[in-house]
Amino acid sequence: MCKILVFAGTTEGYQITEFLEEHQVRTHMCVATDYGSLRLAQTEYLTISHERMNQQEMEAFMGKEQFTQVIDATHPYAVEVTDNIKKACENTGIPYQRVLRGESAAPVEGDVVMVDSVEDAIDFLEGTQGNVLVTTGSKELGKFTRLTGYQERIYARVLSLPNVVEQCSQYGFQGAHLICMQGPFIKELNTAMLRQYNCRYLVTKEAGKNGGFEEKCQAAKDADAILVVIGRPRQEQGISVEACRQKLRELCNIKAEQKISLVGIGMGSKESMTVEAAKVCREAQCIIGGKRLVDAVAAPNQVVCYEYLSGKIKEYIDAHPEFERIVIALSGDVGFYSGARKLVEVLGEQVEVICGISSVVYFMSKIHQSWDDAAIVSAHGRECNLIHYIKSNKKTFSILGTRDGAACLARKLVDYGMNHVIMYVGEELSYDQEKILSGVPSEFVDYDSSVLSVVCVVNPQAKELPKHFRDREFIRGKAPMTKEEVRSLSVDKLEIPSDAICYDVGAGTGSVSMEMALQAYDGKVYAIEKKLEAVELIRKNQKALALDNLVVLEGLAPGAMEELEAPTHAFIGGSSGNLQEIVALLLQKNPGVRIVINCITLETVAEALGCIRTLPLEDVDIAQVTVAKSKELGAYHMMMGENPIYIISCKGAA
Repeated sequence: MCKILVFAGTTEGYQITEFLEEHQVRTHMCVATDYGSLRLAQTEYLTISHERMNQQEMEAFMGKEQFTQVIDATHPYAVEVTDNIKKACENTGIPYQRVLRGESAAPVEGDVVMVDSVEDAIDFLEGTQGNVLVTTGSKELGKFTRLTGYQERIYARVLSLPNVVEQCSQYGFQGAHLICMQGPFIKELNTAMLRQYNCRYLVTKEAGKNGGFEEKCQAAKDADAILVVIGRPRQEQGISVEACRQKLRELCNIKAEQKISLVGIGMGSKESMTVEAAKVCREAQCIIGGKRLVDAVAAPNQVVCYEYLSGKIKEYIDAHPEFERIVIALSGDVGFYSGARKLVEVLGEQVEVICGISSVVYFMSKIHQSWDDAAIVSAHGRECNLIHYIKSNKKTFSILGTRDGAACLARKLVDYGMNHVIMYVGEELSYDQEKILSGVPSEFVDYDSSVLSVVCVVNPQAKELPKHFRDREFIRGKAPMTKEEVRSLSVDKLEIPSDAICYDVGAGTGSVSMEMALQAYDGKVYAIEKKLEAVELIRKNQKALALDNLVVLEGLAPGAMEELEAPTHAFIGGSSGNLQEIVALLLQKNPGVRIVINCITLETVAEALGCIRTLPLEDVDIAQVTVAKSKELGAYHMMMGENPIYIISCKGAA
């Protein structure tokens, strides 16, 4: 049975002790002060003592209790204590393990003075003027009494213990010059103290991430104070808290049970997190996610991993069984355009999913708009036909995700004659630099927004879009146009879903392209036409009908199709004698593509039948359609027949 002795007094020591007690491993924790013993309560598996011991007393205690392992998690500046523990372990034959506090990975910015000792720090300050905030603790505070005018210049921050207060008072530190608090402290509090006491200098030890060193560095920079850093007394060999947990798990046969939580953290500020999300993040040993998200929630004593790819995240988790409580931080809400769906697939259904506040909920409340009647989409990292949604919805919300997202949308709205709508643009939501603007699109055509931006477009003229276009809605040119009855049947035979990728080969006036774009509003339509005059006409109709998912290409098929993405559906209205090659390339790009061919001449019908016989096609259907339209002759109406059309539909035999 394992019995572990932990010399604590640091965050690392408490973390290891909590880990052992949680897994019911008999543990004795030694701390240097009464204050240290208050952080954890004694239990059946945990005993705590706060008496200081010299080397001989340590040896006697270790020999009496017969510990399996000694963990030294004392402060990196407690050199004498570490030496005594190591010698006591050597003399008693008990395995010794040093746990090191990780040094800060953040670069020290601003005005910094590096010194080797407290004495060197005092020598530097002697030649300066201005107040000093000393955060090195009470143990060596007495040395600062040799600084000229120390009682007026120095503000000392120490633990709130009676004996500490009494000792500091004897040195001459009293009243406002003695700040009794327990750390580590956040940057904002450090900054406030520097400004409150008008401190020109901040003296600190390089106490690592868990000791709040990074927060002190940031505060000094924000308050325009000079940072005086006392370097670590010596280089040591040891392991991290995480490695220590893993070693103890193996030594004491502790079964690893990982709890993985996918947490929606809201917009990014701590204020936009739910209470549940904040609690889970606070209790985690490791935080994984994009850098912005991780930095928003990670505490100094937590391991972080900057990664957003689900496969890489799984690899990291599998490689670190020492972490029992893992949080994967996700932006906004886990159910709103989130990576949670993919992560659940990769990590398994046993992961915990904790919701957050989505950007749509937050932003719409800021602009005093309800969101239950809005079209909600995202253009972040994906193509999105926002124009379609804005035309057909009185309110459209979208995540943008690029610096020019708002400007690009504004230019399209102006180009499509929709400058009557109102754009609300929000960026850096929940952060101090949050910005919300509103106006007509022409006011945003050159706007450079943040990458973290969203938009809501209000269109009072929105109306439901038609199922099909009428012939009268098109700008007509010299090229013949497929009539609306034939278009309707042809597009119906294609069976186009909203996210289809469509080709219109030999597009002519583009009337079928427009119909396809209306159906595939979440996809894309490529109109391929060889005649420049017809291409220009298609573009005029595209602009008039505001079909933003239509791409017009001048060229002859099949060559003009080669570089395009694979189609799901294709309409062939003109082939210039290349029908066999066109269909073959379509099948090469997508063996399961659905195809509709319209033929006017019998020769084209024969060519199409040749494709059906020689190429892997199935589900073949051939229909002949003759449309007659009425024409007024005086007081009478006469039906005038159009040319018969053969509509051939099929799909690749994938």
